Amino acid sequence: MIIRLTIFALFLTLFSMPAHSDDAEEFKQKHIDNVRMIIASAMKDSSAWESLAYMCDTYGPRFSGTKNLENALAWMKRSMEEDGLDNVRAEDVMIPVWVRGNEYCTMLEPSVAKLEMTGLGRSIGTPKEGITAEVFVVTGFDDLDANADKVKGKIVVYDIPYISYGQAVQYRVHGADPAAEYGAVASLVRSSSPIGMNNPHSGSMRYKNPDVKIPHAAITAEDAAMLGRMQKRGQTPVIKLYMEADTLPDALSANIVGEYKTDNPNDTIIVVGGHSDSWDLGTGAHDDASGCLATWKAVKLIKDLGIKLPRTLRAVMFVNEENGVRGGKAYAEAHKDEPHAMMLEMDGGAFPPSRIMVGNKNDSVLAMLQIFNPLLHEIDDSLNVVPGWGGVDIGPMSRQNNIPCLGLGTNGEGKYFWYHHGPSDTVDKIDPKVFNQCIAAIAVTIYLYANL
Repeated sequence: MIIRLTIFALFLTLFSMPAHSDDAEEFKQKHIDNVRMIIASAMKDSSAWESLAYMCDTYGPRFSGTKNLENALAWMKRSMEEDGLDNVRAEDVMIPVWVRGNEYCTMLEPSVAKLEMTGLGRSIGTPKEGITAEVFVVTGFDDLDANADKVKGKIVVYDIPYISYGQAVQYRVHGADPAAEYGAVASLVRSSSPIGMNNPHSGSMRYKNPDVKIPHAAITAEDAAMLGRMQKRGQTPVIKLYMEADTLPDALSANIVGEYKTDNPNDTIIVVGGHSDSWDLGTGAHDDASGCLATWKAVKLIKDLGIKLPRTLRAVMFVNEENGVRGGKAYAEAHKDEPHAMMLEMDGGAFPPSRIMVGNKNDSVLAMLQIFNPLLHEIDDSLNVVPGWGGVDIGPMSRQNNIPCLGLGTNGEGKYFWYHHGPSDTVDKIDPKVFNQCIAAIAVTIYLYANL
């Protein structure tokens, strides 16, 4: 505890110093040769993208509790060892196991039609015979409240136009509870995506009241809109919903860890990583195989170049971000007494890197790290240190020990949520050159941070 507090006090002192232009220029001149060498090495071939494609193609969707995930984790560990990282290991994590099972949704009236749907993580299943009921469409929670007397015995459908992910996802996460309180027998939500293409998007949901649970699933934007139009015409759609969803006992899994060790006796640790699990509809290329491979290959790149650092770099492939954050929580507990200097996560898709985000609402850290900007411009003129969000997996450790947390922000022009949690999140959506830019941005950031 004394060591950790002393290190934190040193960081407070360091980060309280202003980043004057003279300081920035001196810092740039000191490190520019290594920065350019790191960038050139990152951009020279497509081997990192090939590893990403191999993982996604070979192991497919990597949902928590599945053999696909465990096989992918074993491959990650072997590959990190082959890459020459230090202290490669699997650290045990108990993870939740939610099983989708068979599921379908069929409109029976006014015509018979298959509706593409996906059960939402943690949802209960339907009875064995399924649920057949009339539909009642609402446009939001206020609309549901205003029509509370019309919901009993029906399947509530949330036809919510997508404005932003934060706005839309509230219905995915919390939509079942208010519908159940008014007597609905199930609830369906328009997928949390700005485009349809008849693809449903999965994700987790939550029950606040364990005694009142109804099945909760996502349908496509097209079908939600169709049901809404029917209701406005005075038609009453009837749907049969069938879901075998179930929650099983927790299972043993692991965070995969590899390092580039320093010889510094006063060593502190910089953690970089992404999450190894994905939802079960696509292969999770953007979310978040790209974050795993980019951070791990950034550490390998610096080690391969033989650049000596005063801090250890640790790549952590966090398990179970999607429906539990158990990997992040387990890491925080297992490593709470180790001196961490910083944590960085990539979990926003492999698009052109546009910002290094400083979380924790830490203005002093932000001000100090903006000394990096002239060097980050070697990758792209738009790449700067800005306030923002670090990441879900690094959150438990960051909050527990008040560690600076960073995130790589990318500019997907809104496309990330086209693929997020959906069947089209596959590796062909990732440009190898852009992926290398992400690796370069991460490698340069951790190199510079290690040398503060």
